[in-house]
Amino acid sequence: MPEELWAKIEPLLPPRPPHPLGCHNPRVPDRSAMEAILLVLRTGMQWHALKATGLCHPSSAYRRFREWLSAGVFSEFWRLGLVAYDALVGIDWQWMSVDGAMTKAPLGGQKTGPNPTDRAKTGTKRSLLTDGRGVP
Repeated sequence: MPEELWAKIEPLLPPRPPHPLGCHNPRVPDRSAMEAILLVLRTGMQWHALKATGLCHPSSAYRRFREWLSAGVFSEFWRLGLVAYDALVGIDWQWMSVDGAMTKAPLGGQKTGPNPTDRAKTGTKRSLLTDGRGVP
């Protein structure tokens, strides 16, 4: 991870939560954990594949990911990225559009019964948010 990126992420990280038993086991450095998290998010690899990289243990990276996700670190970093992009290039908010998502019912629709028009369709459509120039 470049120093410039780390300098923007590091202030967003919350302080280490106290251990419930008061012990102070060595914790994986925040930067190593963030590099492991970004690798998983960027490549789509499984968390357990982090063992081969040597960056961070998979359980430590996933625990830190959940901790930082609940603290709003990634949402705030996304917001800061949008602000920076808007200042550099400009986001055409007037032409902003959202493409909806269609997913299967949770639990397979057991409470409502099968959908007669579904007929074993596969795949899931995901949302995509773009501005007027088509930039996500």
